[in-house]
Amino acid sequence: MSRDFTLDGVRADVAGLLGCEPAEIGPEDNLFDHGLDSMRTMVLVERWRAAGAESLEFPDLAERPELAHWLALLTGGQA
Repeated sequence: MSRDFTLDGVRADVAGLLGCEPAEIGPEDNLFDHGLDSMRTMVLVERWRAAGAESLEFPDLAERPELAHWLALLTGGQA
């Protein structure tokens, strides 16, 4: 299964795990400051791998925990 990753979709995935509204998360916000932890980050890695981002790794996300950076990783910089 492959999906087109969008800022709104990635934001909604993260917000769903955090139990907040997507609008509360800015593209450059540090997601760890919002309460995202390593376990929930791994949930996202597995979800996005299943959706077509097979090469995505946890360290890629942990290095810069920001939506804009994650979207660039998921789209190959085509965000």
